Amino acid sequence: MSSSLRIGRVSGAPLRIHWSVPLLVFLFGYGLVDRTLPDLVPGRSTTAYTVAGLVGALLLLLSLLAHESAHAITARRKGIPVHTVTLWALGGMTEMGKPPTPNGALLVAVSGPLTSLGIGGAALGAGTGLDAGLGWEVPAAVLVWLGWANLLLGVFNLLPAAPLDGGRVVQALMWRRTGDRERAERAAGRSGQILGILLIALGWVAFLGGAWGGLWLVLIGFFIVIVANAERRQATLATALGGLRAADAMSSPVETAPDWITVQHFIDGPAMTARHLTLALLDFEGRPSGLLDLPRLAKIPVAQRETSRLRDAASPLGQCTTCAPDDLLEDALKQLKPLGGVRILVLDGQRLTGIVTAHDIMRLTQRHQLRRKGPG
Repeated sequence: MSSSLRIGRVSGAPLRIHWSVPLLVFLFGYGLVDRTLPDLVPGRSTTAYTVAGLVGALLLLLSLLAHESAHAITARRKGIPVHTVTLWALGGMTEMGKPPTPNGALLVAVSGPLTSLGIGGAALGAGTGLDAGLGWEVPAAVLVWLGWANLLLGVFNLLPAAPLDGGRVVQALMWRRTGDRERAERAAGRSGQILGILLIALGWVAFLGGAWGGLWLVLIGFFIVIVANAERRQATLATALGGLRAADAMSSPVETAPDWITVQHFIDGPAMTARHLTLALLDFEGRPSGLLDLPRLAKIPVAQRETSRLRDAASPLGQCTTCAPDDLLEDALKQLKPLGGVRILVLDGQRLTGIVTAHDIMRLTQRHQLRRKGPG
């Protein structure tokens, strides 16, 4: 996830904190100080409520970290690579490779909610014991609140809809029963879309009824719908591209232009006959040097076009995604730069052999869907 800061490691994977986490701590801390603690333990000082509220919010953050760490640790034990663990305002995300077996997927999925339920039970027990045995009402109230929050987190995550852990459980069970991983992933994504829409509707009704917390449900619902849609598309895409090499998908020959000519010279001639909006640039020796987006030329002031070279307006090769013809297409797509679009230069040594674009990927996906929906 972008806009996050790396602060350490969890089970060997980078641990990142999104900028929204301080907002999460503030909101929960404020809720504790302003309402929850005064209602549970009235008559205490503002300082006591403030300190207790901050501690409670930080403990909840640590609980979220424990939830995601459980996913990461279980995945590593099952031989699944874990890329990053990120905490943000809506909880946490553990990015990892795909489990090779449905049983492994099931264990990874349930590890997080079980951890939250365990923390919730332990916190409730500790809070009850502190209140009854020692009379520490404020710490006891914080622990009881933390316990219920974790129990709610665990139960909510077990709802049978992706990207929630319950959706992963349904996906793993269906995969084990049918042997069809893509079908299971599509079904989990579909359930996620339905759940997200229901949460949006419920949150909106609650907000119209005067409950500001309804906006939180709306936000969570939108997030679930977006991620569920993306996962359904990713399931189809992964199956369509499985085993294909970059050479199987690339367009060739590639439309090119020399990188040393001026922008004005290019606009006066080659630009008028170009068939694509993106061209590969070649240097004097015929080696690829970058990618040129034609719309960027229009942003160059007219006075500078006679002296600016095409390479000055292009993305240099070092900033482009490249691969070899025999590289797996799925691996090449994972190397794409954020917000850079689907544009992969296929290089055989220092020779440009083709380019993979979003159009090429769409063509392969449509072919896969036609085969899947065809007779038999």
